[in-house]
Amino acid sequence: MQTEELNRICDELIRISREVGKFIKHEQSRLGSQNIEEKGKNDFVTYVDKASETLLVSELSALLPGCGFITEEETIEQEEKEFRWVIDPIDGTTNFIHGLPLYSISIALMHFEEIVMGLVLEVSNDECFYAVKGGPAYLNGKEIKVSNRSMLSDSLIVTGFPYRDEGRLEAWMNLFLYLIRNSHGVRRLGSAAIDLAYVACGRFEAFYEYGLSAWDVAAGGFIVKQAGGTVTDFSGDNAWLFGRELIAGNGKMNEELRQVLLEKFTEINH
Repeated sequence: MQTEELNRICDELIRISREVGKFIKHEQSRLGSQNIEEKGKNDFVTYVDKASETLLVSELSALLPGCGFITEEETIEQEEKEFRWVIDPIDGTTNFIHGLPLYSISIALMHFEEIVMGLVLEVSNDECFYAVKGGPAYLNGKEIKVSNRSMLSDSLIVTGFPYRDEGRLEAWMNLFLYLIRNSHGVRRLGSAAIDLAYVACGRFEAFYEYGLSAWDVAAGGFIVKQAGGTVTDFSGDNAWLFGRELIAGNGKMNEELRQVLLEKFTEINH
């Protein structure tokens, strides 16, 4: 697919995501406890997640006929296709159900095993981060770049806390404590897609987390790379999309953060 066609599809993707974002924002005020399901411990889903995913699947199927999907809520069968959309209709559902305005739509387009497009819409503030293969990353039409800070001690870091795999939580908190003491601070926003988008535009120097799924990181990780950043797994390799662990940063202090992670997060196994 040529760059011109990718850009056309991206323009349509922005339009579609913003329409679905309006639906999500409207429905938040109508959400009640009777509309919330718990898929697992602290892992929630609402009718808004499912309805939003259905809307996205319908629109994206029309935009790119014959495409496949990898979706969080599994409202459509996952099939191997040349082009596949990777969708999280609401990344940050726990924030969403508590009325916190930090949640996003995350959509990536894969061509076989390569990501060629990514979009993260931070719904409440209508901040749309996006990029296509071969081009820069943008926020609402303005080109963005990762930060140029080169040392961990000068960096603001963002992370997430695992809610499924608690067996390594003590080691994870050991790392968290070290970073609090040796950086400008550590934030926890509750949406990996937003975390990555904020790395891409330089608000954070780096993001790290484990226990993640492809729909959490595909779009945001791609946008970070197009903004000049680096994305790896904890070993420094490229298995971050399906490997359930990720470090994303501006490239200047990724290795320092990775070495600290390997030292402090002592129960990691490879």
